[in-house]
Amino acid sequence: MRHKHGYRKLGRTSSHRAALLKNLTIALVNSGKIETTLPKAKELRGYVERLITRARLGDFNAHRAVFASLQDKNATNKLATEIAPKFKERMVAILELSEQEFVVVMLLKWLLLNL
Repeated sequence: MRHKHGYRKLGRTSSHRAALLKNLTIALVNSGKIETTLPKAKELRGYVERLITRARLGDFNAHRAVFASLQDKNATNKLATEIAPKFKERMVAILELSEQEFVVVMLLKWLLLNL
């Protein structure tokens, strides 16, 4: 049984999964929205929300903690200076998942993830 299992494996090794989440986060921060599959979006949501919560503090240590996760200067700077201050007062879910269906080869369910 998988009751209370903490994460989705997404059919990848742990290092590949970490790289996937990091790259999806960087793309989301840089462009504002991305298209991805439903399981990836659900897993990414918690990852990005934790980063935004860290970045909301706005101090040097928060900036370093976000950079340690992303390893991208532009995305870290944008997250800490532009995105996180918008959610300073908000204590609930930050990302919105809006479901869209596209007719792709196997009629996959896609998701549009917006900040």
